[in-house]
Formats: sequence, structure tokens, C-alpha cells
Amino acid sequence: MLLFRSEENVDRWCEAKGIPRRPILDLDQQWHLAKTWYENRLTPDSRRPAPGEMVKIFAKIGLTGAFWDPKADVWR
Repeated sequence: MLLFRSEENVDRWCEAKGIPRRPILDLDQQWHLAKTWYENRLTPDSRRPAPGEMVKIFAKIGLTGAFWDPKADVWR
């Protein structure tokens, strides 16, 4: 994960590295994602969310599309 001050900085960095731009999360989305993803990590029954659960978690914070689908084979 890389943190940038602005989307313009992201664009410049991607261009300089020759890397296509991927979806961007704001800090609020990152915080909600981390809280949800790791909420049970200290319990004996801790597990990674299943693909269907992942899609629901992502959608709840506004992350939709093929990039956020763990079963998708493309990042468009």
C-alpha cells in the first residue's frame, strides 16, 4: 500500500514508473476496510473472509467492480 497526498501525485507516480493506475481508497475507506477485515483476528475462530464476504465488505465501503472481485481475473 502506498499513500499519496493527492490523485495528481498518484498519476505522476504511475506515469514515472510505467504502471497503470489502479483504484484508489481514501483514508476513511482504508480505516473501515481494516476494521472489518481484522475484527476477529484475536479470536480462536479467526479466518480470512470468504470471496462472497469479501465482495460484501468491499461494496459496503463503495469498492465495486472487477478489481474488487476476488474471483475476477482482470483489474479493470
